[in-house]
Amino acid sequence: MNISLSKNLARQWARIGPRGIYGQSLLSIAEDSPNIFAISADLGNSSGLDRFKSKYNERFLNIGIAEQNMIGFSSGLSTLGFNVFVSSFAPFITLRAGEQVRMNLSYMQSNVKIVAIGSGVSMGFLGNSHFGLEDISVIRSLPNIPIICPCDCFEVFKAVEALGNYEGPAFLRLTGASPASIVNKEDYEFTIGKSITLIEGNDILILAHGIVVSNCIKAAGILKEKYSINAQIMNVHTLRPLDDKIKDLISKYSLVVSVEEHFVNGGLGTILSELITLESIDNVNLLKIGFPNAFLKSGTYEQLLNRYKLNPDNLAQEIYNRFTEY
Repeated sequence: MNISLSKNLARQWARIGPRGIYGQSLLSIAEDSPNIFAISADLGNSSGLDRFKSKYNERFLNIGIAEQNMIGFSSGLSTLGFNVFVSSFAPFITLRAGEQVRMNLSYMQSNVKIVAIGSGVSMGFLGNSHFGLEDISVIRSLPNIPIICPCDCFEVFKAVEALGNYEGPAFLRLTGASPASIVNKEDYEFTIGKSITLIEGNDILILAHGIVVSNCIKAAGILKEKYSINAQIMNVHTLRPLDDKIKDLISKYSLVVSVEEHFVNGGLGTILSELITLESIDNVNLLKIGFPNAFLKSGTYEQLLNRYKLNPDNLAQEIYNRFTEY
């Protein structure tokens, strides 16, 4: 379904937030795709699926708080020709249902899309039971499951649209709270496995994914205005398969920075460090910015980003401090 992006639409979708836009996106593609089926683990409202349930009740199922059963059932349902989208909070759908994801999706390659709502720290006040800070490392330890993390609400739509045409399992990671930051103000080409250059720069390379991409753009503005440092910003919306061009791009910079709403271990930073080591890329310094590998305090989404220094000012300062070491 073609949607023409405008500044007004971008603002409207940002107010709804990533979870709500996921539901609206699935509703949009289901109109032309009768094989789309949505399943929720008692989180239909939280997954923005109210309107989908009302319009396509025969293609919606609330399976209850039973994530393991949801994955197994969805795998079976996919054998009937359905492209099944399942949604729950990130830790429940990756950790509680880990064995089922491993066997039914990674091994059997069932046509099931995992939609992790509330990844990162967007469920701030619910605390560590609901934080999704290890989900990338869990999924990437299993073969054959693409990992996508959109940078704003419009990219949520683009990702859902792409996954509606993708055969096989995939992991869609939704970060951020409502209202969400806006990165895209006009339409663009979204391709699974192809990163997007948002800002050109020749001093530092910043690679990021998820809603914190917006904070990286703001941090780049601070670096340029305050220190005359030009940072290139890449939206790495697909963490697996990683864009092939990133390997060549990394070798052109003395400092490469990864920024993510994930534990600093196991996410994009780890993917890049493995790439640098395996490809023997010389003279590259990697700064990995994310959340510490620890249980965190609760708070609002903004409080947590500020407390753990993923806000624009702290990002700019940490990047500048590392840049001046070389």
